Amino acid sequence: MGKEKNLNTEKLLVDSLFLNSLRNGKVKDIDSFTVEKLTGDASSRSYYRIVSEVNAKESYVVCLDQSSVGKDLKDIPFTQTQRILNKEGVRVPKVYDMQLNKGYILEEDLGDQTLLKKLSTLKNQKEELHFYEKTILELIKIHSIQTEKYSKEDFSKEAFDKDKLLSEVAFTQKNLIEGLFDKTLTSSQQSCLNNTFGLICSEIGEQKRVLTHRDFHSRNIMIRGEELSVIDFQDMRMGIPQYDLVSLLEDCYYKISRQNKHTLKRMYWDEFLEKKFIQNSFEEFSVLYDKMAIQRTYKALGSFAYIYRLRGDVRYLKYIGYAFEKLRDILFRYKQYNDLRMVLSEVYYDH
Repeated sequence: MGKEKNLNTEKLLVDSLFLNSLRNGKVKDIDSFTVEKLTGDASSRSYYRIVSEVNAKESYVVCLDQSSVGKDLKDIPFTQTQRILNKEGVRVPKVYDMQLNKGYILEEDLGDQTLLKKLSTLKNQKEELHFYEKTILELIKIHSIQTEKYSKEDFSKEAFDKDKLLSEVAFTQKNLIEGLFDKTLTSSQQSCLNNTFGLICSEIGEQKRVLTHRDFHSRNIMIRGEELSVIDFQDMRMGIPQYDLVSLLEDCYYKISRQNKHTLKRMYWDEFLEKKFIQNSFEEFSVLYDKMAIQRTYKALGSFAYIYRLRGDVRYLKYIGYAFEKLRDILFRYKQYNDLRMVLSEVYYDH
């Protein structure tokens, strides 16, 4: 009963805030409209769709973000990054109105079709490759941004350095191994994790960086016809180029075909990385890709466990098994990671 009451209260708030946007001329006038609750992402933000009762094509999305309440416009990561990405030609949702004292952001409605949903309708791997190629080209736009122009922005001052990457490793131990599995590592197991991930994160953290989206996967790409739009970009920071590429091609929500994955990695190298002289060879790029995939997939395991433990959201539990087998498969390719693979396997399969 409490949840239903809170939902009705929030809907009334959205209704009131949107009416205020109409009165202020922020959007086209609508005589009557409905307010629909949308399924949220893995964050604490709430989303609602405003739909005209006269013309269903007239619609907007409202984001209620309590973390922005009381802050200045310049201090809201979403508004910072949306403005810059839009300026740099990255297709992101338009913003029509904001009332930061209420945590209210009125955005363009990009529809319900994510890249993940689109992938479920494809007839063959050729179509899969087509949409991933378009997505890679959008990613290259982000990675090509000259961050020197934005040296005062928060994202240019934050990076996936060794400390940040290791904090994500610790996050997974806390939420998956100790939290969800209720296990305490032995001193030798702990030493293995610390030493191996320490070396991996140290090497990744020393590489040249680009601006990264940070959560660039199939649920954060919207598709309408042939047009792609990028969402959930507010946590951008500097990082190794493979960070986003791994998020996309090693997505724990969808298994891309092996041949297409290789083609897309090569495309990214040929179209962007080789030209920027950021890394020396495709072989070096590929090894760093695998090391980044080890860290990113391990972090994803922690995220799935965290969402379940924090909010009781069972939707993400089903991805833990696939993510772990992906991680184990990558570790098998490198003899120097045998000990890490065996420690993690012992912890996982004993659960």
